[in-house]
Amino acid sequence: MIRKLKELFKEEQSCQRIEMPIDKKMLVEDLDLWYGKTKALKNINIELEENKVTAIIGPSGCGKSTLLRCLNRMNDTIPSVRVEGKVWLDGYNIYDEVTDCVDIRRKVGMVFQKPNPFPFSIENNIYYGCQVNGIDVDKGGVVERSLKQAALWDEVKDRLDENALSLSGGQQQRLCIARALAIEPDVILMDEPCSALDPIATAKIEDLIDELKEYYTVIIVTHNMQQAARVSDYTAYMYLGELIEFGETTQIFENPQEENTERYITGRFG
Repeated sequence: MIRKLKELFKEEQSCQRIEMPIDKKMLVEDLDLWYGKTKALKNINIELEENKVTAIIGPSGCGKSTLLRCLNRMNDTIPSVRVEGKVWLDGYNIYDEVTDCVDIRRKVGMVFQKPNPFPFSIENNIYYGCQVNGIDVDKGGVVERSLKQAALWDEVKDRLDENALSLSGGQQQRLCIARALAIEPDVILMDEPCSALDPIATAKIEDLIDELKEYYTVIIVTHNMQQAARVSDYTAYMYLGELIEFGETTQIFENPQEENTERYITGRFG
């Protein structure tokens, strides 16, 4: 059985812990990030609700993807990066010195902009995460569950032994989502998951995102404001490394409180 996050910390008495507000899955508190001497994120504070979709929007270079990567410490792989602040997941600070980044990334999965299936079978793509993490599960069961959750099972169930690279671009992206789901994360991060896809494949991914929030907390970076309006419950607007406005998606798009947000939403800049 895959361990819950609280089990990862149960022997670490020094780990920072807080009581989370009701229905909140993650809290970002006073977060700053530097690439070398360049400050890319500036005092970010945001609450991410459980079993909801949050979209992060803003012009290119505003820090959207950088913030997303902070939520599972993916930025730790960049030597020049320095992070200050806290990110709370289920009441635990993922930037506490006692946390294990690998364990965090099991709980907070990532789907990237460009589909990146491994060059082996569809079945082994799904099972790979369980295998490398030493998770003892029934291979057939986890493959079927994950592909069904990613709305791909009916399309590939009769060719699971085929190379994943034979799939279409949209199918490959859903395969990558299924691969992330195989190890049962709590949160799924998506970094512009439809930017390389055609409109039909994009519609399937958007429908899938709406279904996934029943079981997962989803945070998506998108450059497509119409997509954000369609798929998200909450929207965060960023500009020059700052969080300018955050709220329910309907309010952000129909009645933004900040002039900067209104100018971006209406296409006057960005």
